[in-house]
Amino acid sequence: MKCLGSPSMICLATALSVAAATVACGRSEAGRVVLAGDTAPSGRPGSTAAPAPTSWSLPNGAVHGQPDGDWQMPGRDFSGSRYSPLAEINTSNVKNLKVVTTMSTGVLHGHEGQPLVVGSTMYVVTPYPNFLYAVDLTKPGGVLKWLYAPPTDSRAVGIACCDIINRGAVYADGKIVYNTLDAQTVAVDAATGKEAWRTRVGNIAIGETFTGAPLVVNGKVFVGDAGAELGVRGYIAALDLGSGKVLWRAYNTGSDADARITSATKPFYKKDQGKDLGLHTWAGDQWKLGGGTVWGWITYDPETNTLLYSTANPGVWDPDLRPGDNKWSITLWARDPDTGDAKWMYQFVPHDAWDYDEIMENVVVDGTFNGQPRKLLIHPGRDGFVYTFDRTTGEILKAEKYQPTNWATSVDLRTGEPQIDPSKRTHMGSITRDICPSSTGAKDQQPSAFSPRTGYLYIPAHNVCMDYEGTQANYIAGTPYVGASVLMKPGPGASITEPGQNGHRGDLVAWDPLNGKTICDVKEDLPLWSGVLATAGDVVFYGTMDGWFKAIDARSCAPLWQFKTGSGIIGNPIAYRGPDGKQYIAVYSGIGGWMGAVAFPEISLDDPYAALGVVGAIPDIKKKTAEGGMLYVFSL
Repeated sequence: MKCLGSPSMICLATALSVAAATVACGRSEAGRVVLAGDTAPSGRPGSTAAPAPTSWSLPNGAVHGQPDGDWQMPGRDFSGSRYSPLAEINTSNVKNLKVVTTMSTGVLHGHEGQPLVVGSTMYVVTPYPNFLYAVDLTKPGGVLKWLYAPPTDSRAVGIACCDIINRGAVYADGKIVYNTLDAQTVAVDAATGKEAWRTRVGNIAIGETFTGAPLVVNGKVFVGDAGAELGVRGYIAALDLGSGKVLWRAYNTGSDADARITSATKPFYKKDQGKDLGLHTWAGDQWKLGGGTVWGWITYDPETNTLLYSTANPGVWDPDLRPGDNKWSITLWARDPDTGDAKWMYQFVPHDAWDYDEIMENVVVDGTFNGQPRKLLIHPGRDGFVYTFDRTTGEILKAEKYQPTNWATSVDLRTGEPQIDPSKRTHMGSITRDICPSSTGAKDQQPSAFSPRTGYLYIPAHNVCMDYEGTQANYIAGTPYVGASVLMKPGPGASITEPGQNGHRGDLVAWDPLNGKTICDVKEDLPLWSGVLATAGDVVFYGTMDGWFKAIDARSCAPLWQFKTGSGIIGNPIAYRGPDGKQYIAVYSGIGGWMGAVAFPEISLDDPYAALGVVGAIPDIKKKTAEGGMLYVFSL
């Protein structure tokens, strides 16, 4: 094992062991659907598959001219598809995949996010202190070209909600751009590692941190804040790519002017229409502590020049402390990236009582719906529903459950209103039991992948439910402002297990977004906290919190290959073409994040309410993985 870092860095993962690769021995516990008319992709080195005969595609301009072997954006393209057109690794030969190199990041915390590959260089961003490594892929094993260590404020470590993670960088105009935990955005020269600019966008004194990955569109860098559990006010900001200057900021609570809602803004549903709803749907000045942060994924539609993102939970979890619909928390926004003005918006969950952030990915695709070509957006929700929208108007075309969900029975497509079960509403001083999904959602931020070859969205899901009691909370700037006592538990048919058993608390779901149904799935022991990669070889890759990296058939979900890494996987796999013309797969291994933090030694199992209730659902994780911080690279 090679530890790549500066001479002063200590390699913290020298004792990690690597198990031999094995062919997966499990099986999917759901039916399989094989689509007719498809052919196996070519297996020659460096090959790219011909388009499959489906009606699906990414919008024109989505890949932004990048070579098919690069991975320059967090989701590879503006659509956030996490689809690679490379096809050398396919369903026939993936069983021969082997580790070709590893690298320690020197940090033992949750490794969310993904590396970038631009030409012959790989870029790796670590959890705090947010080092940026540039690795020369032309050298055997990968050789460190340079290391950038940004000046950061360690106070951010004590206020970050859910581990000190980072969700990655973006490449644009010769720069690597990413956020630091202490609410800065930095741009680094991709060739030299020299800082181009660094801008403090947020204020850690009031609890703001930055954990999300930026996106660059039309010379602007888009970033958002985190910290709804500390009563911060959410926003998205646009920075100039050349200078780092803040160009505009749009808030997710407050007046229409603050939210950049204009007379041209046209929400599809009546419930989202009206003046200054970001003020009037709150009691008093509670909107100033209203959350609605933007710590998840940002996507873009180049055909309509529309920026797309969703917002987090409202400030303070106890709903009785903030009567009203609490707009614009838990809202999908469509904005003009040049001005920041809103085009339309849709609030998923009015007056949230469960912490159902909807910062999840909004995957931008074109397809045929009811026989008509439509510009679509697919949103796999934390609230248990997968939504298929017309992205030009905000109309919901389909909304169906993909995991056990009982807080609402359905979503009314005429009104956009969730049909909430009153018995599952939470209140101060009383315990509402057996709510599904839990606050961690049917999925959390870990991103899905979409394959235009199959037309399926591959969702890393959770089967976890909860008991929830609202509690009193008092606001002190920069300190937790939660107001809830939560106990999570395995969902229907799931259980806490011993090593080697399958508790069915996780589920990799192949979802048909047009018909709103599961095609096939793979049940996993622990909730899935890694992202997903789909490739033109019809292989889907993902990882588990006990450290298995897996490959399945994109059409049947049949297991094809698996490899045991040194720590739990909560990162997002990528595919790239190396300087030698071969296809490679890369992924981080390093347990952490909200759920994975239960594996940390400092988290006690004596209190099942610890870690905002997660301990009750996965106490067995301590027997199944340990801290780590590694990059693994695989090839045939």
